[in-house]
Amino acid sequence: MKLQRLLSYARRGCDDFNMIEEGDHIAVSMSGGKDSTALLIALAHMRRFYPKKFTIEGMSVSLGLPGADFTNMQNLCDELEVKYTVIETQIGEIIFDVRKEKNPCSLCTKMRKGAFNEVALANKCNKVAYGQNKDDAIETLFMSLFFEGRIFCFSPVTYFDRTDITAIRPLIYTPEDEIEEFIKRYNIGLSFNNCSVDGKTKRQQIKEFIKANSDVYPDIYEKSFGAIARSDIPGWGIGKYNE
Repeated sequence: MKLQRLLSYARRGCDDFNMIEEGDHIAVSMSGGKDSTALLIALAHMRRFYPKKFTIEGMSVSLGLPGADFTNMQNLCDELEVKYTVIETQIGEIIFDVRKEKNPCSLCTKMRKGAFNEVALANKCNKVAYGQNKDDAIETLFMSLFFEGRIFCFSPVTYFDRTDITAIRPLIYTPEDEIEEFIKRYNIGLSFNNCSVDGKTKRQQIKEFIKANSDVYPDIYEKSFGAIARSDIPGWGIGKYNE
């Protein structure tokens, strides 16, 4: 995928769901993986032509785990002229050593978002941007159905009234395989996850399940995403799938 196609996906997501307003200051959540890296690049370039003017800064939450390296993210932000902050925490120690969580992902996500949002607000950001893509939405639908017995997916735009901050997901239309292709095409350096449960989660199980069934049901991705986009799930029901 070329840069222009990435920008097309991101702009369509922002336009369809009114993600960006004039004067927004957006904190981009950077894990160091392919999705958040592509998100930062897309928003950094969109600053130049998007009709509503906005500013961004990048932020990474350090779990305090050994081996964490944020060099690639710092270099990318420097190249794109984006302010970058590493938020130091002890989340890893709390989850693995103190609480000894057997299924740590949910708690880790909540704690990371809490730390991220706190610094974003302190830096006068009114919005935070997350790198969830089209595949993430589909996987969330299946996870909710299989593990919770309900039909649910995160919203492209979420307003948190307690903190008065809005979360946006500009890559909501972008397929994961095209993001991978984009990263490889431009030889962009990533920071790999040093968490001990990476690749062993329920989300990974669902990802593999969908992929295994895509040969039998080749349109499983598009049909599933279309069902989400046309649904009554809060935040959806708009965009090209509801035309």
